Amino acid sequence: MRVLVIGSGGREHALLLGLSQDPAVTDLHVAPGNAGTGGLATPHRVDIIDADAVVGLAGEIGADLVVIGPEVPLVLGVGDALRAAGFATFGPNRAAAQIEGSKAFAKEVMAAADVRTATSEIVDNPADLDSALDRFGPTWVVKDDGLAAGKGVVVTPDRNAARAHARDLLESGHPVLLESFLDGPEVSLFCLVDGSTVVPLLPAQDHKRVGDDDRGPNTGGMGAYTPLPWLPDGMVDRIVDEVVAPVAAELDRRGDPFSGLLYAGLAIGADGPAVVEFNCRFGDPETQAVLALLESPLGEVLDAVATGRLAELPALRWRDGAAVTVVVAAENYPGKPRIGDTITGADGDGVLHAGTAVGDDGAVVSAGGRVLSVVGVGADLAAARSQAYERVDKINLPGAHHRSDIGRSAQEGRISIPE
Repeated sequence: MRVLVIGSGGREHALLLGLSQDPAVTDLHVAPGNAGTGGLATPHRVDIIDADAVVGLAGEIGADLVVIGPEVPLVLGVGDALRAAGFATFGPNRAAAQIEGSKAFAKEVMAAADVRTATSEIVDNPADLDSALDRFGPTWVVKDDGLAAGKGVVVTPDRNAARAHARDLLESGHPVLLESFLDGPEVSLFCLVDGSTVVPLLPAQDHKRVGDDDRGPNTGGMGAYTPLPWLPDGMVDRIVDEVVAPVAAELDRRGDPFSGLLYAGLAIGADGPAVVEFNCRFGDPETQAVLALLESPLGEVLDAVATGRLAELPALRWRDGAAVTVVVAAENYPGKPRIGDTITGADGDGVLHAGTAVGDDGAVVSAGGRVLSVVGVGADLAAARSQAYERVDKINLPGAHHRSDIGRSAQEGRISIPE
């Protein structure tokens, strides 16, 4: 099977690594990839939001399967163009991808499917902002209604900070979504979805804020771990039954069945799971940890979804133990990152590239905010954390920073669900 992966981040590096371990995958290609993916796949320079260019590339290499990693090509309909040209494609069509592309659409679908989520209100006129803010609090949740790569959200008890973020979004021409605050620890659950068929992967937990102990601004994600020792038995099944399956059924009912990876971000409160957000693709950095424990052949899994055969797929097999991903970020991230610095020590096991490139002198250099994802695997969370941080310590990138507490609260038994 010849596979083309679209994207350039740590998520795509993890997908390529998993695909390279599947005996059925005989040839791997990536567009555009990064400095770390060249040893796994043939790179191609192409504009990944140009549907004609992506379809042309798939035809040129004779792709048997195309896997779209990032959300933007999906929301813009690149998957639709590939399917129309006859290529098996992992990733939803444009209409179904609006579950991530428009938070207002996601709320509408959840309401129709009777799925628990935060109460919300869209504000698209600055004159309406203050009165809308008065209807929320004492913790305000302010979101960009469109795509924001995980950084368009502010959660704060400070009304002035909430107002300032909302005004910035409105002045940029972006509608604002105000939400009530959902209490309880957060869970990321990836589900393979093929119409009304839903198969969950291992649950994970992301660490969104830039600093230890969840301090500082939100980011695209600074690390993740799986599985979740504090999550009650049966909760994954409950999430599928109460959240993912009803949403998949509602999209199917509307004539836009979902095909690909549906990511449910949830808060687990006293009344059970409630949706924080949906994504229409594998999340980053959770993918790096989750796929590290997958023993089923990844190519077979993704192809079954892309060709409408998910219901026929054997039960997924998982490695015992735990996995932890630690993100190494460039100086000043999540602000405008410093780029172009030489990276050393990043060629060992468990180091997945994201914001990297090859410099003029052949050295690997930083080229984005989240530069590397470093994965550790072990018999338990403590062992996985130890391996991940040992690997981080071998990496040198001037000005880089990372969180030192990924998975620590879970390891120390400090996470609990409200009663």
